Amino acid sequence: MEYVYAAMLLHAAEKDIDEKAVGAVLKAAGVKADDARVKALVASLAGVDIAEAMTQAVAAPAAAAPAAGGAASAAAEEAPAEEEEEEDDGAGFEGLGSLFG
Repeated sequence: MEYVYAAMLLHAAEKDIDEKAVGAVLKAAGVKADDARVKALVASLAGVDIAEAMTQAVAAPAAAAPAAGGAASAAAEEAPAEEEEEEDDGAGFEGLGSLFG
């Protein structure tokens, strides 16, 4: 994930996203970069409009939210009251994993 973050940081700084720059960002962050992964990332981003891709990625969950919200509320109405209580593990991190792939 730090490889993608490095590319996003370079994009935000309006710098070229090349192997040398990604490697430098990772090194500055204290990450021992794998040259093969850096090369693969740079190759996969060649020809990609990152600003457009980020806009689409942000817009997609917002468009799906009303449909999911309607289905969730319908399911909640059908569930018995004792099943509505969910077990709380105290972490408070449910669903965060989906944000990062």
